[in-house]
Amino acid sequence: MSLRFVLDPDLSPTLRQQLTRLWVEVTNAGGAVGFVAPVTVDEVRPVAEATFRDVVAGPDRLLVGYAGDEPVAVLVFVDNRFHLKAHWGILKRVMVHPKTQGLGYGAAIMREAARRAPELGWRALHVTVRGGLGLEGFYRRLGYREVGRLPGALRVAPGDDRDEILMWLDLPGPTP
Repeated sequence: MSLRFVLDPDLSPTLRQQLTRLWVEVTNAGGAVGFVAPVTVDEVRPVAEATFRDVVAGPDRLLVGYAGDEPVAVLVFVDNRFHLKAHWGILKRVMVHPKTQGLGYGAAIMREAARRAPELGWRALHVTVRGGLGLEGFYRRLGYREVGRLPGALRVAPGDDRDEILMWLDLPGPTP
């Protein structure tokens, strides 16, 4: 099944609940999306709601991939909030439902993000990756390159510090 993408869907109470639940399920399946498993809806909800507020109020944008009527992939286009960096943006909370892993949905939403980013005026995309999970290989296959690494920047547990890996994708288009 292919995904149907919606940029800036109506963040209804139902969709907020679905996306918060997705965030919990991704985290509890080992996903590196701001938490360490195990987490509950009550733990994720405040961060999710802050994310939704920044989308509703702007300048952040939400991209959701639907399989049928179910949101199964999501990411947030995050504005740098600094005029000297207005030509590139950050992707955060890149998530694909664990039950759909291996179906190509992760690559599909990342390609859709790269396709949509120029509409936002962006010439490049930046994403950070938690080290120790091999995720940088996924982004490399999509054309991202590692541009930096913060050693031990992410403490996932006492005695378990992980690198934060900075990945970058230049987007095609005219030079300003």
